[in-house]
Amino acid sequence: MTDREAIKTEVKDLLKQNRYDPGTKRLLFTDVEVRSYYDQIAKWTTYFSQPVISAGVPAKYIVDPNELRQLTAFFAWTAWASAANRPGKGYSYTNNFPYEPLVGNIPASDAILWSALSLIALLGATAAVLFAFGKFDYLGWKGKGGHIHPQMIPGGIITEGQKATIKYFGVVALLFLFQTMVGSATAHYRVDPASFFGIDLSVLFPSNILRTWHLQAAIFWISTAFVAGGLFLAPSLSGKEPQGQALGINFLFGALVVIIVGSMLGEILGINQLLGRLWFWFGHQGWEYLELGRAWQILLALGLLLWFILLFRSISPALKNPERREISSLFLYAAFAIPLFYLPAMFFTSMTHFSVVDTWRFWIIHLWVEGFFEVFVTVLVATIFYLLGMVSHQTAARVVYLDAILYLGSGIIGTGHHWYWTGQSNVTMALAAVFSAMEVVPLTLLTLDAGDFIKLTRSKCDICGKEISLPHKWTFYFLISVGVWNFVGAGIFGFLINLPIVSYFEVGTILTPNHAHTALMGVFGMLAMALLVFALRQVSTDAEWGRMEKYIRVSFWGLNVGLALMVITNLFPGGVLQFADVLQNGYWHARSAEFLHNGLMPLIEWLRLPADLIFIVLGVMPLIMAMGLKYVSPRKSPAGRR
Repeated sequence: MTDREAIKTEVKDLLKQNRYDPGTKRLLFTDVEVRSYYDQIAKWTTYFSQPVISAGVPAKYIVDPNELRQLTAFFAWTAWASAANRPGKGYSYTNNFPYEPLVGNIPASDAILWSALSLIALLGATAAVLFAFGKFDYLGWKGKGGHIHPQMIPGGIITEGQKATIKYFGVVALLFLFQTMVGSATAHYRVDPASFFGIDLSVLFPSNILRTWHLQAAIFWISTAFVAGGLFLAPSLSGKEPQGQALGINFLFGALVVIIVGSMLGEILGINQLLGRLWFWFGHQGWEYLELGRAWQILLALGLLLWFILLFRSISPALKNPERREISSLFLYAAFAIPLFYLPAMFFTSMTHFSVVDTWRFWIIHLWVEGFFEVFVTVLVATIFYLLGMVSHQTAARVVYLDAILYLGSGIIGTGHHWYWTGQSNVTMALAAVFSAMEVVPLTLLTLDAGDFIKLTRSKCDICGKEISLPHKWTFYFLISVGVWNFVGAGIFGFLINLPIVSYFEVGTILTPNHAHTALMGVFGMLAMALLVFALRQVSTDAEWGRMEKYIRVSFWGLNVGLALMVITNLFPGGVLQFADVLQNGYWHARSAEFLHNGLMPLIEWLRLPADLIFIVLGVMPLIMAMGLKYVSPRKSPAGRR
């Protein structure tokens, strides 16, 4: 054995040995580890000295010696947990994540085993569902039987409550613009952390607050569109609007603005340490996707509860209608799940263990957003199709049941793919790998839905044979894009990184935001756009829509082309290069400034600029202009009023 090999073996043995004493609850460091600990304090002191090193964090952001010591202690603990073997096991607490052969961190055998078995589960489930769709032709959005002609005529009878929801969509458009602007600035930090075209942006808006606002704004504008969509459709489903509904909608709107502005202001005050001990309640919690303070979370949950009450007041009369009772009940059940299943976001405090917090954090990221919101939007789409007279109430309800079973059946347990490397047991990996692989099945069916959408827009009435004229063409186009992006973003890119053996090398690389952008924007963002366009068209006369439609057309293509170019020119190739570097040089190197600021990576980051410009200038701005035209157009009385 050479000296180099002997040193490697000694390092592995040193780090793999677990020196934690559960009796005294103390973790013992060797002399070498103690020296490394103090060296790390000096390293992090240098790291926070200037933005170019710290990726856009302000210079001297952390200077207190005690805080630097505590931060280094946390990093030392995570390093120990990722390397030291679990008691009685041949792998670490993080299942040997991250990949680093020099310290003995290589994929555990379970990661390979369950990756293979999950593929078998995927193939079997896909075959079974496709067989069912082939055998039973009533599955999906196939409108058959009865006269099918549009029943919701744009520019016709609009209630005061429906008119009150339009300003929600105005906020959606403005938040969307804000989110894309801070997102572009965040991406710029990756290629040039020292300056923003000559301006030291980190002084006012460091990278951590821009990233926070980019994520929070996305959640806010998408969820606001869903909230408004529900409020807009409710009176059309019941046939009337309760007294005082518009007042409640306006009050909820004001509360929503307070939560959005207040939480974002609190976040920047929090990271600048201006809130003292109130940082957890009104500032920045520090958890990705759950950054807003606990007080704002409580207010958000109460706001969602008020939203459900408003929906119930409006929809409850439809529960007495035998034909609409089932779809109305599903509407309310799906809506109530939104505030109910947001509660796990508050199942922890600032002192809760990291692994426990991450469990509930990903419950919100994966299950609340991608599960229950997806089911609710399915209900909204089914309601739209039913109210337009394109499908029967049986077909609408059947689609909701089927999607709920497929989404939640695989999604609830499949959420565990976020917990492969966070201290969970291998049982979690086994179940999560199999069920998260099967999440591709309903996403595959969405491509069939996209085909059904096209057929529905070009079909004839089964009874009279007349062409079905649909005034909501662009709503359907956005829904078709949802089907495509869901299969690409959540299906292909999501499945790619969910396999344990792939996730082991990939998690935390650019392939993760590649999946996030195509799934969150491509699916939920386009769904939000579909609801916005539907409501905008519904409250507009033909003359008003004629002035707005050209902007909606440009926006549709700008958003889809811009997002596609982000993936093709930046996110996917950058992620592949980073993934390859993990395999060649280890996980630490692929995430280091040495890799990200050299070679092809800076060029790939700059190649994203045209995509961002197309997305913002041709995608978001025309949408803002369309909303502006609606507000500046002459306010005429609607044709009727309930």
